[in-house]
Parts: sequence; C-alpha cells; structure tokens
Amino acid sequence: MNRYERQIAVTEFGIDGQCQLREAHVLVVGAGGLAAPVLQYLGGAGLGRLQIADPDEIQLSNLHRQTLFDIGDIGQKKAIQASLFVTKRNPDVRVEAITSAITPHNVQNIVKDVDLVIDCADAFAVSYFLSDICLQKSIPLISASVVGTQGYVGCFCGSAPSLRAVFPQVPPQLTTCAESGVLGPVVGVLGSLQAQLALQILSALSPSPMGTLIRYDGLKQHFATFAFHDAPEPEDIWPFIAQEDFTAQDIIVDLREPEEGPLVHKQALRLNLDQLKNHVAEADSSSRIVLCCRSGLRAWQAGLQIEPLFKGHLCLHATG
Repeated sequence: MNRYERQIAVTEFGIDGQCQLREAHVLVVGAGGLAAPVLQYLGGAGLGRLQIADPDEIQLSNLHRQTLFDIGDIGQKKAIQASLFVTKRNPDVRVEAITSAITPHNVQNIVKDVDLVIDCADAFAVSYFLSDICLQKSIPLISASVVGTQGYVGCFCGSAPSLRAVFPQVPPQLTTCAESGVLGPVVGVLGSLQAQLALQILSALSPSPMGTLIRYDGLKQHFATFAFHDAPEPEDIWPFIAQEDFTAQDIIVDLREPEEGPLVHKQALRLNLDQLKNHVAEADSSSRIVLCCRSGLRAWQAGLQIEPLFKGHLCLHATG
C-alpha cells in the first residue's frame, strides 16, 4: 500500500501536491509543544527535507504537551530526539537537527535554501527576527503563539505582509508558558493548524492561506479568522541583533537586574529606565544604542520611552 495514497486521493492535493511536498525544504524553529503535531504531520506526509532547530534539553515539565518525547528522553536535546522521531516514523524524509540557538547573526545562512519557515519557538524576539529575515528573503513564515487557553497562528511574509505589519507594537505585558501556564490540547490545536497551513502553502492549494491570521480560544471553543493582506509595513523598525553584531562604538545598555545574570557584554552599562533617559540625553545622535533584556520586551518598552529623546539608531537584544 502506498504510504501517501490517502492524501493523494484528496482531489485538491493529488499527485501534484505530493510531488511538490517531496521537493520542499522546511525549517522548524523550536521542537516543543507546537512542533509536535507539525513534525508528526509534515514528516508523515512525505516532506522532502526538514531542519529542526532547538538548543534546549527535554524537561519533565515539557511532557504534558510535547508529545514527541517520553520520560526516558529527559535531559536529551529536543532537536535530536525530535529528528529521531521523524526518521523512525518516515525514513524517506531527510532530517537535520540543529542544536545551537538560531540568532539574528546565523539565521541568514540557515534559511538560504528554505522554502518555508515554521516558527514553533513561541518566543517574542525569535518571532520578530524570523519575520525580518523572511520578509527580506520573501520566504513564507507560519508563526504561532499560545499562552494559557488562547493563541494564534498566522501566515506572514512571502507574498503577505510581515509579522511586524500585523503587530507593529507589542502589548504592555507579555506572559510565557512558564509564567502563566498552558493547556496541552490548546498547544496541539495551534500546532495542528500550523501543519495544515504548511501543507496548503507547500502544495499550492487554493485558496492560499497567506495573509491570514487565526485566533483560537480553547475555553470558548471559538475560532476567529481575519485577513491582513493590506497591512502596511512599518517604516522604521528596531531590529533584534546578536552579540556577534555588537560594535565597539555601540552604547550597550543591559536593562536586567543583577540577579538575572552578569552583564551581557564587557562594555555594557547596567541602567534602569531613569538612568537610561539621562544617559540618552547626553548621547551623540550618530551613535547606536543597543537595549538588552532577557526576552526583548523590556528593551522594546524602554525604546518607546527614549525614542523622543534620541534621534540615533536603536537596536534590541534578547539574552534568552
């Protein structure tokens, strides 16, 4: 029996869709809860080449939603165990595990031959710099985020506006799964939607989901979909940069508290918001200020505070 005969039998997909899928190269960033259905369904469907990027190790608290792993995998690298899972399930797929962190510095090389990027990292800074590179390279990006019982998935870049066009400003507060918790089935729903959207894009099914965002409320069992084809790209952005891209001329400001870790860089200044405002007032407008924090959120919010005071270039850095 042909492994793929049930999906080939779908009129809209057919043998043409299967052939396109076999030639496709996908990068999945993050190998946790969102990635679990993505990797199972894309691997099972006969994707040609798959890269799985995640620097983290499996923890006990992951297992309620990260269904690729079991208790014997604790302490192992997520990317490696996920790649083994896909290969065991479908040896036709060429799978590569990337166990180093994807950063704004190395992402250029990693995406150079990619047909689609799927953002399963659910990390604020990662989503934005993936959107930036995908917009630059005209690569479709499927990005999802989920906290508690709600989340969204959207199809950005490529032939559609970027994530920044839809979310030009971050909300005053962002919470994470570690802070606010998350229900496993909600993660599974959003990850399954990512997999379905990926199959539609890779096999050129009509209508295209590009430029569409889907919100899901797991408590109310409510889906809401809207199109953002005409969303304008922001004229000015504050890019996320990696430590490798710091220069000797940069004013590097570490906004974290001392207990959060050592200074991000030897020339960094540890300043609170009031100190930062005073420092910026004296800064040369030809210089570049790099604002640093753990997730990138405090850096973004600090940028909003100092933007009226500083006419130079602002960049953000998330220490992770």
